[in-house]
Amino acid sequence: MEDDFFTEDLIVDETSENVKGGKYSSFPDPTMPLAARMRPRNLDEYAGQSHILGEGKLLRRAIEADRFTSLIFYGPPGVGKTSLAELIAQRTKSRFINLSGVESNVAEIRKAAEAARQFQRTRNEITTLFVDEIHRFNKSQQDVLLPHIERGTVRFIGATTHNPYFYINSPLVSRSQVFQLEPLSDEDLAKLLQSAVSDPERGFGKKDIDLSPEAAKHFVAMCDGDARKLLTSFELGVLTTEPDPETGKITIDLDVAEDSIQRKTVVYDADGDAHYDTISAFIKSMRGCDPDAALYWLAKMLYAGEDIRFIARRIVIAASEDVGMADSNALRVAVAAQQAVEFIGMPEARIPLAHAAVYVATAPKSNRAYEGINAALKDVAEGRTLAVPPHLRTKSRKKLGTEGGAIEDGETVYQYGHDSEEGYIPQAYMPEGRRYYEPSQNGMEQRVAERLEHWRKLFEESRGST
Repeated sequence: MEDDFFTEDLIVDETSENVKGGKYSSFPDPTMPLAARMRPRNLDEYAGQSHILGEGKLLRRAIEADRFTSLIFYGPPGVGKTSLAELIAQRTKSRFINLSGVESNVAEIRKAAEAARQFQRTRNEITTLFVDEIHRFNKSQQDVLLPHIERGTVRFIGATTHNPYFYINSPLVSRSQVFQLEPLSDEDLAKLLQSAVSDPERGFGKKDIDLSPEAAKHFVAMCDGDARKLLTSFELGVLTTEPDPETGKITIDLDVAEDSIQRKTVVYDADGDAHYDTISAFIKSMRGCDPDAALYWLAKMLYAGEDIRFIARRIVIAASEDVGMADSNALRVAVAAQQAVEFIGMPEARIPLAHAAVYVATAPKSNRAYEGINAALKDVAEGRTLAVPPHLRTKSRKKLGTEGGAIEDGETVYQYGHDSEEGYIPQAYMPEGRRYYEPSQNGMEQRVAERLEHWRKLFEESRGST
């Protein structure tokens, strides 16, 4: 009954005892992909994630003490989420059931839970239920897991490439420890690649492979922290390269590596964390006056196929929010870039986008207009709504107010600013004299501050003379 649920990726003996204990066979199936054959057999072979699996770290202590209930592993593809779940099941001697958020349904979840309950009742054995791509389960599917986790029928481990706080139900997240896995470092990937070359059982150790340093460096750089991509590309290079007819040596040089992985893998999802993190870095780089960083994050988004209109919108917002009155030309440049993007499309759209991003990054900064509107909105939302002063109302409204006695004749006089040579006549435009805009001394806003200070002084003097 239980065999239906065991992962095909586990390299196990076919006896039920070995399956139950989660033990690996010493002789992996040679027909399996290299990435599957090279899965770590213990925590010491596990590559990366020292921030959660290093000596003394929380997750390692929980695994070694066999003291955990539910876990969620969150990170990009190819960083070892599934491998870590399998190692935990092996280390804790529990049964391992693997479900897929893409393929499984509620009936399979319930069937797996019932199998776990039977093993718990009859053999006193714990079952680790691993759900890959847990974010693919809808709300009702995720809710089905809750009672079984509550009762301790299963130890739940979920894996997701999407932020669990957004894509997984809050009750499930609250019952789980969430651990974020990071892309593997170049050093970790280089060690993994060398193991694939030298391991005689799981890798290509029985073949005479000459991997040049340049080729190894290319494989590592182009896979962008993804171990699966690294091993898959290397395997392709080995299997498609003819050995030397005399020596039998397979030479993997830079040319072979470039053919095997022709386009760099970029960890980027159009609607997930990489999307939001990268646009955040782009905006903060422009705000922080770093055009080099802004261009890098812009290039990453363009390379990954981000919507160019989305990028243009963010530049327009930054031009107004972060540059503002310090250089109003930034908004004009940004809007022009947005229009150019719509007009010409990619790949040429990268040029006006770069132009606008560099302009915004190098422009003087002021967010005083942005802060001003936020403060005014807060007053409107939280305070008593102010009535429009009588002299600012429409002629018909002023007439009605005067005829009804609600407004004195003197209150209805509006003074036209252009009647003054300076273009300014002191008069109140808002009750209570509230202030929302306080200009900075940056860029062109310094001149605005001088003008505004002059007008405000004239207004205060006019009030003192009345």
